Amino acid sequence: MNTYEFLSPVSGPVQAFLASLGPAGLVAWIVLKILLVAVPVILAVAFYVVWERKLIGWMHSRHGPMYVGMGVFQAFADVFKLLFKEVIQPTKAQPVLYVLAPLITLAPAFAAWAVVPFDAQLVLSNANAGLLYLLAMTSLGVYGIILAGWASNSKYAFLGAMRSAAQVVSYEIAMGFALVGVMVGAGSLNLTEIVMAQAGSKGLFDWFWLPMLPLFVVFFVSGVAETNRAPFDVVEGESEIVAGHMVEYSGSAFALFFLAEYANMILVSFLTAIFFMGGWLSPFQGWFDGIPVLSLLAVDGWWWLFAKAGFFASCFIWFRASLPRYRYDQIMRLGWKVFIPLSIFWIVVTALMAYYGVFEAGV
Repeated sequence: MNTYEFLSPVSGPVQAFLASLGPAGLVAWIVLKILLVAVPVILAVAFYVVWERKLIGWMHSRHGPMYVGMGVFQAFADVFKLLFKEVIQPTKAQPVLYVLAPLITLAPAFAAWAVVPFDAQLVLSNANAGLLYLLAMTSLGVYGIILAGWASNSKYAFLGAMRSAAQVVSYEIAMGFALVGVMVGAGSLNLTEIVMAQAGSKGLFDWFWLPMLPLFVVFFVSGVAETNRAPFDVVEGESEIVAGHMVEYSGSAFALFFLAEYANMILVSFLTAIFFMGGWLSPFQGWFDGIPVLSLLAVDGWWWLFAKAGFFASCFIWFRASLPRYRYDQIMRLGWKVFIPLSIFWIVVTALMAYYGVFEAGV
């Protein structure tokens, strides 16, 4: 499958021109493809923040952003404020690691998008081991958290980093086990094939959310916990250690942590839609064949994936506006004593369903 095949009338000539320039042109083509994913993600993070403030405002019966460009440009105002703030580095901080920590946190959050398919023909890298690549990238972010706490030379930052690392690692295990069930159901590690394994004439009832409902819940809730979002945000508890591993960061350095957190939230929303909710597949697939207008609802496309991801991204906000913060012991108990045993049990159930033909693996 060719990358950005749907853009072939435009991308074809551009790729041919850059290829004629030799190795420099090849590097330019790779950078261009990366920017086609990275820039929209950065813009999505900016407007996701605005959507969060507006949605929480509506849920709390108050106004969200409404003055800067009717609230639409509030994201850019926030970015400018962070970029022009002074970056204050603690005197006894480890200078190299202090600077590298936010970059190490941000890089995996963006690198994971390389294998995320937005459509059957719209993916940066259609890697056969895409699922393993995702697990590797999402696991690397914890190193940035640990380094940020240690390099800050602050006991509060270090305690926050250790608490965050323990939480992220705990729920990363549960997420990994949930994806084992998806792999068993799809018979593939390729994300595009995982989506196509959910295609069928029954529409949304062919998707993996139904036979793998416990794994679906485990994956999404673990995604919320791994991104340190409410109600799992004890790392940044105002009544405890304030901003956790980020407490000694300000200005643009803090903005990188902020960008990584929201990019991961959007990534989890997309992955939940891809693994369990049919990705870009229509929920009405095969329902309205032959009916002139309604048959358009059965057309697959990237708009379905974006709609599903938008719903899950809004759920992050809904949880923050509605649920009280868990105690730390409750968070760890849920991850180790509930989610991990449940996901292991349901992997066996999924394997038995695939073996006995409840759903046909790999189709």
